[in-house]
Amino acid sequence: MQIKNILTICIAGLIGLVASAQEDRGYKIYQFPPNMIPKIDGKTDDWDSFPKEYIVGTDQLWDDSGRYPKVDPKNLDVKVKVAWVKGLNRLYFLYEAYDNYWDFSQAGLHNDTFEIVVDGDLSGGPLIQEQHPNQSLDKMETYFSYHGVHAQNYHIFTPAVGKDWALAWGAQPWVKNLPYSNIVYNYNFKPGEPGKLVAEFWITPFDYAGTEGPVRAVESVLYDNKKIGLTWAIIDYDDVNDEKVKGFWNLSKNHKMYGNSSLGTVFTLQPLNEKYLKPFEAKWSFIVTDMAKREVTFKDQSRGKINKWQWDFGDGSTSTEQNPVHHYKEPGKYLVVLEVEGPGGKSRWANQWDVAVK
Repeated sequence: MQIKNILTICIAGLIGLVASAQEDRGYKIYQFPPNMIPKIDGKTDDWDSFPKEYIVGTDQLWDDSGRYPKVDPKNLDVKVKVAWVKGLNRLYFLYEAYDNYWDFSQAGLHNDTFEIVVDGDLSGGPLIQEQHPNQSLDKMETYFSYHGVHAQNYHIFTPAVGKDWALAWGAQPWVKNLPYSNIVYNYNFKPGEPGKLVAEFWITPFDYAGTEGPVRAVESVLYDNKKIGLTWAIIDYDDVNDEKVKGFWNLSKNHKMYGNSSLGTVFTLQPLNEKYLKPFEAKWSFIVTDMAKREVTFKDQSRGKINKWQWDFGDGSTSTEQNPVHHYKEPGKYLVVLEVEGPGGKSRWANQWDVAVK
């Protein structure tokens, strides 16, 4: 009987975990090549190559305020594009929105807002003080040690006038400053008027972002095909004098996604489009697998059909293996060269002194 009860509890726990997991609907994050990194200037031409099928529009949101049973582009029409660049742990956004009433005249949170929650390592769970599982803890202690540490919430004011561009909801406001974030707006309307707004910005997701500042912070490492937690909501005020007259347009199906990243959605970082890659190119990487033995493992990362590999390890030794392991007899810094050959021709890739052993 006890075993049966334990199994029942375990199964119930697993069901709870599945029910609260981030939802993967196939959303994609486009990869820009290094020579096409968007310039943060509020202009949209840098994004011309962005695939239309990756755009997340108002038609994919729902208003859980109950004010709007269906999407009305005459009231609010939004398009969101998300991108990344390999080697930079940044998420680039192009936010384009038409609103029939832009509300941004006040100094506080009563402001049309694009609210983003990002969880770079899919760690899930609550991320704000108010949703901490142990509510008996001291509120301010919980805030400083927990709020926004493993996943981040950005209240991005659209637009921000007379105040900072975002509330980084937590005890680490440094994440919204350079070199971790940047934004530029483009619009020509006044409070209460209709019009179109463009907000172009980037943020840095963190696996750990503590109140002590960036000294101990751990950026979320971004790479091809990685899945991250990312979701957003749009808070649309329509009456400057009435706090209750607002829509809450949500990408997630869960209202409390703003404070629990398990209630959000999943996005996948896309590899670079084939059109930006050379069809045939030599390339390689390495790792020192045993410094005491001066053992280095080399990995071929060449592109194209290859039928011949020629390695020169820089110490007079060579190899024709695709992924060789080499032992250096003497300490030093070595010039390593890989030459490959195939139907597409020949190609060479050399690294000067990257390979060093002691």
